[in-house]
Amino acid sequence: MRPPRGRALRWMAAGVGLVAGAYATYVGMAWCRYGTTTVGSGDDVDPLLDEFMPSYEVAERHHIRVAAPAAVTLAAAAALEFQEGAMVRAIFRARELVLGTAPRGEPLPKGLLEQVKALGWGVLAENPGREIVMGAVTRPWEADVVFQALRPDQFSAFREPGYVKIAWTLRADPAENGGSIFRTETRVTTTDPEARRRFRWYWARFSPGIILIRHFMLGPLKKAAERTSRGL
Repeated sequence: MRPPRGRALRWMAAGVGLVAGAYATYVGMAWCRYGTTTVGSGDDVDPLLDEFMPSYEVAERHHIRVAAPAAVTLAAAAALEFQEGAMVRAIFRARELVLGTAPRGEPLPKGLLEQVKALGWGVLAENPGREIVMGAVTRPWEADVVFQALRPDQFSAFREPGYVKIAWTLRADPAENGGSIFRTETRVTTTDPEARRRFRWYWARFSPGIILIRHFMLGPLKKAAERTSRGL
């Protein structure tokens, strides 16, 4: 009989191999599918976001039903401490290790909206109590990524070569029984073929973590908004 420790190591190695194989398959599929985005329909249509990025190469959409008014839900999203989760921290740490990112010197402020503003994102548009559109231009494949905010009237027209333009939303739509549906959408486009080539590989490798972060924020957001709505 094989020693129990030996069997455990073999199973562990097999598990690592399966995960690595699955990840390699995903990267290949993501690279091949890049640019084949689905246009939003029905409640996913976002006219405010369309003003700044009507065409795009990547689009990610997520939503969740919340038993709280739209204004309460949007405020909870803006104040969310999404980096507190162990999985989210692990995803950010993995990116740092892969790209060789230098440690950040100063801590970020509390709350999602204030954090992203501190990182360089700017507000492109706002419908108070309903939606906030954030945007920036960047080179995400760089180790120490820099986000550059633009004025709303400059964002759509920005064409400087070598950049990626990203716009994303926090949005809460009123629903029946006084509740709401929280939605977040992220759109990406590039400014020239070289930026597209670089970002295509970046997205293929890192999109699993990016998508998971969007997904992981939904549960804590729902709990925070509903707790506030109940006055707890």
